[in-house]
Amino acid sequence: MDYNKTIQLPKTDFPMRAGLPKREPEMLKRWQGADLYNRMLKKREGKPLFHLHDGPPFSNGNIHMGTAMNKAIKDIITRSYAMRGYYTPYVPGWDNHGMPIESAIIKQNKLNHKAMSIPEFRSACHEFAEHYVGVQMESFKRMGVVGDWENPYLTMNPGFEGDEVRVFGMMYEKGFIYKGLKPVYWCPNDETALAEAEIEYKDDPCTTVFVKFSMNDDQGKLSAYDHEKLFFVIWTTTIWTLPGNLAISVHPREMYAIVKASNGEHYIMAESLVETVMAKGGITEYEIVETHKGEFFENMLSNHPFLPKTSRLLCADYVTMDSGSGCVHTAPGFGADDYQTCRRYGMEMVVPVDDQGRHTDYAGKYEGMKTEASNPVILADMKESGALFAQEDIVHSYPHCWRCKGAIIFRATPQWFCSVDSFKDEACDACDDVRWVPEWGKDRMKSMVRERADWCISRQRRWGLPIPVVYCADCGKPVCTPETIETIAKLFETEGSNAWFEKSVEEIFGADLTCNHCGGKSGFTKEEDTLDGWFDSGSTHYAAMKRDSGIWPATMYLEGLDQYRGWFQAALLTAMGAFGDGAPFKECVTHGWTVAGDGRAMHKSLGNGMDPNDIINKYGADLLRLWAASADYHADVRCSDEIFKQLSQNYLKFRNTARYCLGNLNGFDPNNLVAPEDMEELDRWAITRLNALIEKCFKAYGEYEFLVVTHAINDFCVVELSNFYLDIIKDRLYCDDVNGIKRRSAQTALFLILDTLTKIFAPVLAFTADEIWQVMTHRDSDDTENVLFNDMNQVFTDYALTDDAMGKWDTVMKLRGDVNAVLEAARADKKIGKALEAHVALYAGDDDASAAVADVAGLNLAELFIVSDCEIATGEADASAIVGKGSAFEGLTIEVSEAKGCKCDRCWMHSPSVGADLTHPTLCGRCAAVVAKMDIAE
Repeated sequence: MDYNKTIQLPKTDFPMRAGLPKREPEMLKRWQGADLYNRMLKKREGKPLFHLHDGPPFSNGNIHMGTAMNKAIKDIITRSYAMRGYYTPYVPGWDNHGMPIESAIIKQNKLNHKAMSIPEFRSACHEFAEHYVGVQMESFKRMGVVGDWENPYLTMNPGFEGDEVRVFGMMYEKGFIYKGLKPVYWCPNDETALAEAEIEYKDDPCTTVFVKFSMNDDQGKLSAYDHEKLFFVIWTTTIWTLPGNLAISVHPREMYAIVKASNGEHYIMAESLVETVMAKGGITEYEIVETHKGEFFENMLSNHPFLPKTSRLLCADYVTMDSGSGCVHTAPGFGADDYQTCRRYGMEMVVPVDDQGRHTDYAGKYEGMKTEASNPVILADMKESGALFAQEDIVHSYPHCWRCKGAIIFRATPQWFCSVDSFKDEACDACDDVRWVPEWGKDRMKSMVRERADWCISRQRRWGLPIPVVYCADCGKPVCTPETIETIAKLFETEGSNAWFEKSVEEIFGADLTCNHCGGKSGFTKEEDTLDGWFDSGSTHYAAMKRDSGIWPATMYLEGLDQYRGWFQAALLTAMGAFGDGAPFKECVTHGWTVAGDGRAMHKSLGNGMDPNDIINKYGADLLRLWAASADYHADVRCSDEIFKQLSQNYLKFRNTARYCLGNLNGFDPNNLVAPEDMEELDRWAITRLNALIEKCFKAYGEYEFLVVTHAINDFCVVELSNFYLDIIKDRLYCDDVNGIKRRSAQTALFLILDTLTKIFAPVLAFTADEIWQVMTHRDSDDTENVLFNDMNQVFTDYALTDDAMGKWDTVMKLRGDVNAVLEAARADKKIGKALEAHVALYAGDDDASAAVADVAGLNLAELFIVSDCEIATGEADASAIVGKGSAFEGLTIEVSEAKGCKCDRCWMHSPSVGADLTHPTLCGRCAAVVAKMDIAE
């Protein structure tokens, strides 16, 4: 008789090999057919709200590892809250306007946008953006992200545009939006103003210069000096800005020296910087002839070094003594501080550089030159004229455009601004009411808001939301009233923002439009600039939340670290500016960048980039999700093929654990669990360890520490289950009576373990968990259709062992480690083959060892050590046996000898009872009784 056939071997339809890339698409079809998202919401109606508001990615290309990680983390959070009893609406969104779309379409479609009409170009941009919304949406769906894909929000949708106009109007009405001429970041390549969030800093080489400005008018204070040889010495790192110089700023309370040099010239500079500056000029012989406070020089005039004009001496507290000469080159058209200082003195505004970054006729001979091209020319001219005091080549951090990567310039142009200063304190106070993850996010946001200048919200682009303002032909002032705002909002809602460029003012407002400033009606012109794309995405809390669903504020915003100066800040400022009642989010969570396996940034030129779609095709979406959840995503997250290979091994450990459980639950009824008091203590130990895992994972999900979840589950599967518990219960599962209490006790534990692990891991392994759910048996209280429709299990309090009992099992595990070491030695010495051939005797030689063996005396140690027999012995060990000392318990002596009796053909244990049953002479007493029942049943 083949007694192996009588053992309860595992049976399951759950595949051994993953094969995820092939099976996941079929599961997606089933989910879509079942309307998974709406069914999930329906299941949790009336539950507490958790709303993660989606930060909109640009729809200008395929997804990359960063966007994949972002969406995976968001979906893990949404699923984890749903399965912990929350109502979790999630509406995906896209950012469609602005320079990223324009740049992409011009490059990829090779459009001559300047030859197209504005509506034509905008329609082409709309089509381009719409295409990539579809491309990205399909990628996110393939990742298993659950959301309202039928109704996403798009910043180019007419309804959204109408609501964004209303946000602008609310802020304008409160006086927080104004138009002014002041220096802004300007990209000459893209010919548009930029906000601080669109600036990147890179190290650039540059030539710094000290330049001599001769005295013109000393206000009657320095008549003893030859003005042609008396110079203010300024310092600058941007030579090209010198044509725009209107003034020289000094600190009113710092001391300034008049320095006489051996060449007969006199130089005016900060006293504390004389030694440094003179050394840079190569002048070693000099003397300070007199000193004065900076205010002494106020309103004097100097001659510009190469243009026929003068520069006025001004006082400014921002002048520092840590570099330069203490005499600051001041060009109000190129710097914010310069602008404010000149404005305070009532000086004119000069901007001698055009939209393309070329000098205007104001710059004289340099007219038409690009700013970067003019640097060496101006430098050479100053050398020739003698205006150059000194030069030095350095590397400095300089701002660049985030899109074209070119160096930007500071340039004063008429722009629309949000007056952040007007509500800066309130915005910072609102940060105190937000949960920031990591915690340092609060201080980072508050410092950025406090230190920022007013927000330039206008762009000289075509593809964007038109700034909803018209100008009165009579007084020239902007007209923006609640009535005009609502008219424009309704127009955009019905026809889209292209109507602004297709219709006349009369067609939009009718013939009765009146200027609210002067009462004029003679004519109006439309604003041609568009809104900053950050104003678009910053307004989503109103257009896609408050107005659309009535949800405000969101429970959570979650994006990358760069969004402290981007989307997070734009949302905070528009919310405070429009409503003034707090941040639009209760929690703000950030993640780091995705980098290559060696920590370097991923670039095509380096060949170290990874495409998430390639990873899905090779490993499956669950591996991509596992990658996102297995790293400390608050820092940079590495990705490489080696990392995914390692993750696939961890994944298989979980999968094989599930397969083991499924195979041994064949025929088990989970509605008839063994009561705690009837269970084997080992099985209750396993459930108690499961309880600890539940508590750890619940805490980790609440803190958004998903790597704790993934690592804890992996450790549980490997350490507690595979290396200990599952190995021990095999004999009971395979050889005990099918309906016996001991076997059903183990099955009860296995069911609770599998049911719990599947639910806990479902937010991360969305596909695998539901695949397990489809093949396992369930309790009547469970929703069998999809794991996502069920809540995670709470701890099984009734099954838990006491702390003292768990301490006993800690002793068992230590003893088992010591016994296994001696068993291995016995195998190496050929005394035994398999562990089941062994008889083990334990001899306690000290108090610790005695306490240990006494603690476990009532347990079936042979079962726990997986040997045929184990005894706690006294006296001396048999010298002929393999003897070893304990490691965990040094006073323990472990004797391994050949087991008594014969080997049972069924369970392979050695027992004196083999042969006692004449019907089954090759079986032990336990197996003979089990087989006899089977014979009767047959």
